[in-house]
Amino acid sequence: MEQAPWQRTAAGAGLLGADGRLAPTIFAEMTALASKTGALNLGQGFPDEDGPRAVLDAAKHAIDHGRNQYGPGRGSQELIDAVVEHQRRFYGIGLGRGDVLVTAGATEALAATMLAYLSPGDEVIVFEPYYDAYAAVAALAGAVLVPVPLAAPDFQPDPDRLQRAATPRTRMIIVNSPHNPTGTVFDEASMRHIVRVAERRDAIIVTDEVYEHLVYDERHVPIATIDAARDRLVSISSAGKTFSVTGWKVGWVMSTPERIAQISAVKQYLTFVNGAPFQPAVAVGLRLADEHFDTIQQTFARKRDILARGLRKAGFTVHDAMAGYFLLADAAPLGIDDATALARRMPELVGVVGVPLLALARPSRRDLRSTMRFAFCKSDDTLHEAASRLAGLKDAVLQPVP
Repeated sequence: MEQAPWQRTAAGAGLLGADGRLAPTIFAEMTALASKTGALNLGQGFPDEDGPRAVLDAAKHAIDHGRNQYGPGRGSQELIDAVVEHQRRFYGIGLGRGDVLVTAGATEALAATMLAYLSPGDEVIVFEPYYDAYAAVAALAGAVLVPVPLAAPDFQPDPDRLQRAATPRTRMIIVNSPHNPTGTVFDEASMRHIVRVAERRDAIIVTDEVYEHLVYDERHVPIATIDAARDRLVSISSAGKTFSVTGWKVGWVMSTPERIAQISAVKQYLTFVNGAPFQPAVAVGLRLADEHFDTIQQTFARKRDILARGLRKAGFTVHDAMAGYFLLADAAPLGIDDATALARRMPELVGVVGVPLLALARPSRRDLRSTMRFAFCKSDDTLHEAASRLAGLKDAVLQPVP
């Protein structure tokens, strides 16, 4: 029997059991465990501290001055202009107003873009592990997800594997750099190879750059700076991660006016408009002085280092994160080869929640089986407490399971 669209979507995200029943996402499961046990939730990537005061105050001002009704379908003029200025200021990329579409976060931008261009049977290349929405939306469109594995320790794309993954049915390559969840930043050679592969297969390149300002040890260089990419490129970013306002759900798409019109034809029937008072506030954020962006980077780099020290002391092998919100920690040195089982025990064992990395990859990725993902986008106090609790993990895992 043919699956209904909801079944395809759930199956693509790994949430449909063999018996046809829906399962919760691992993030929902771990959050529920954190709530039940009082554990510190390092499973989901949302900050527990607010972002820049100027951005928050701008949203309050907009609410108090009537910015509470439907706005323009393409987005507020302030935000569109701020995105154009941002791309020129940070990357030297010249955009016009017609090159930008505001969306309900990067996830809607991705969904609208994928649904605009993917047909049943088309292939979508992603780099694995990957954000679970890629798999869900590809399945909803009837497309085939083609993962290209990223492997420790550097998690850079393997050019030969990418070359083999591309076929005449390749319609789209999704490039998530800075990468969630590995924290890697794709190097220039990898970016140029992706462009060459896309050219050979006449594929669209879709970028997910929501961590663009959270890069600690390298510099983010958008693929849009490569001239050969521009005619086939759809670039996506958002405000939530940069300004610690993940609940606002304000993102944007950048491409040619023709593609923006095509994506808008889908997006307007997902959410016509969104976040009216938040859009001018995000425009304020994008126009903050350089020192504000430097402070954001320094703050999150410090948080990364606090958690990394705690995880290493607990016995994990920690993979250095060059960017983003997350650290990957391998539990193999603790004698544990099943991170999923460990994730379900840790709230009771030490009062800390993480998620197994295999939730963001195919079950066949045995090399990821013992690795967990922990979010460090939390207060310093929370991270120091988590490190203290994790110190007891070595002894706790040696105790027999009741």
